[in-house]
Amino acid sequence: MGLPRRDIEYHTYADYCSWPDDVRYELIDGVAYAMGPAPVRRHQGILLELARQVANILEGSRCRPYIAPFDVRLPKAEEIDNDVDTVVQPDLVVICDRAKLDDKGCRGAPDWVVEVLSPSTAGHDQILKRALYQRVGVREYWLVHPVDRIVTIYTLNAGSYGAPDMRELVGTLAVGVLPEIVIDWERVVRELDD
Repeated sequence: MGLPRRDIEYHTYADYCSWPDDVRYELIDGVAYAMGPAPVRRHQGILLELARQVANILEGSRCRPYIAPFDVRLPKAEEIDNDVDTVVQPDLVVICDRAKLDDKGCRGAPDWVVEVLSPSTAGHDQILKRALYQRVGVREYWLVHPVDRIVTIYTLNAGSYGAPDMRELVGTLAVGVLPEIVIDWERVVRELDD
């Protein structure tokens, strides 16, 4: 089941910036998708632990981690911000090219994106956003499945993600495109057992 659409209109970042803050949206190719209510406590606990580990590892490096809500604008070419029709808010991103960062968030593809799946967003994250991240060149995309306790990993190779690598949330796991980041799943899974 996909996320509900705001309406049938075509929207840009200029429209997105004018909407009230009480409902969050993501824009994908001009279509506004309502993001739903705040994630459940376990989702937030998992995200916080992942972000804590990543931030500690990247301290002092050129790469920067950010967590939602954080706008990632994904232009198709060189259009100005107001004309960009794709703006997403991934759970966790790492951006190593500082030129992509500005006061509004990020303009261009992050190096690594992580989504912690929720029942209301799982299809959206696994289908629509996976295709989007492949198209715009996100180097690695992780989908953390809290219920199944697995992570699905897509790594960009020659412009395509190809078959995913699926791992259990056990032991440790390095990010393929940023091998200095090693996730300790035992610490993450504690959030599921709490």
